[in-house]
Amino acid sequence: MLRFIAKRFIETIPVLLIVATMTFFMMKRAPGGPFDTEKQTTPEIKAQLEAQYGLNKPVGQQYLDYLGNLARGDLGPSFKYAGWSVAELLWAAFPVSLELGCYALAFALAVGLIAGIIASLRQNSAADHIPMFFATLGICLPTFVTGPLLILVFGIMLGWYNTSGWDFASDRVLPAITLGLYYTAYVARLTRVGMLDILSQDFIRTARAKGATEWRIVWRHSLRGGLLSVVSFIGPAISGLVTGSLVVESIFQIPGLGRFFVMAGFNRDYTMVMGTVLFYAVLIIVMNLLVDIVQVWMNPKLRFEE
Repeated sequence: MLRFIAKRFIETIPVLLIVATMTFFMMKRAPGGPFDTEKQTTPEIKAQLEAQYGLNKPVGQQYLDYLGNLARGDLGPSFKYAGWSVAELLWAAFPVSLELGCYALAFALAVGLIAGIIASLRQNSAADHIPMFFATLGICLPTFVTGPLLILVFGIMLGWYNTSGWDFASDRVLPAITLGLYYTAYVARLTRVGMLDILSQDFIRTARAKGATEWRIVWRHSLRGGLLSVVSFIGPAISGLVTGSLVVESIFQIPGLGRFFVMAGFNRDYTMVMGTVLFYAVLIIVMNLLVDIVQVWMNPKLRFEE
C-alpha cells in the first residue's frame, strides 16, 4: 500500500504542473487586469502596482517566477485583498466549504442509500418506481435551478429558512439540500443497481433458504458488495461537492471558497484564481486516493497494483 500511495503522489506532480500551467496562461489571456477597475488609479499608480506584483515583467518570466514560488509552497499575495496571501484566504474560507460539503454528502448518502435499498427490495413496484422517478428528476435539475426554487418555496413563501447567510444552524439546510440533491439521485440509482446484482447471487438464495431474515440478508450479506459502485462514485462526488459549491455559495451568499473564487474571477485576481484551482486539484487527487484504498478494503479481490 505504501508503494501504491508513493506512486500516486509521484504521478500528481506532472498533473499539478499541467493544471498550474493551463490556469496561468488562461488567466493571462482573459481580458482586463486586476487593477483596471480601480476608480481613482492614475497610470503612474497603476504602473507602480504592477511593478510591485511583478506584472510588468514578460509573461514567460512571470510564469517561471510563479513556478518557483509554487515549488516553495508560496501561492503568492492576493491582488484584491491587501495584506492577505492566497494561502491565508484559502485556509480561512475552506472550513465553510468543507462544512457545507459534509452536510451535502451526509444528505446524499442518507437519502440515496435508503431510497436505493428500498427500491432494490421492492423491484418493479411503486416503492421502486417513485424513488427512481425523483432520482432521475434530481439528475436533470442543476443547482442553479434547485437553489432558487428552494429559496422561493421555503425561504420566501413559507418563511421557514433564511434566504442567505451562514450564521445559524438552520442556514445550513437549504444549501446542503441544493448541493446534495444531484448526488442523492446518483447514489440512489447506483445503490439500486448494485443491490439488485448482489441479491440475485446464489449465496443470497442460500441465505434465504436457511431462513435468514430480510434485514440480515441486507446488512450482513448484501450491503458490502452492493455498495462498491457507490464507493467508486464517492471520490468524484466529494470533489464535485466541493467544486460544485461555487454556485451554491454564490446563490446563498455563503463565505466559502466558492464565493472567493467567483469574485476573484470577476476581479482578475490572478493568484487567487490559480491558487484555488490548484487547491481543488490537490483535494480531488487526495479524495480519489482514499476511495481507491477503501475499495480494496471492501473488496479483497482487488489489489493495489490493479
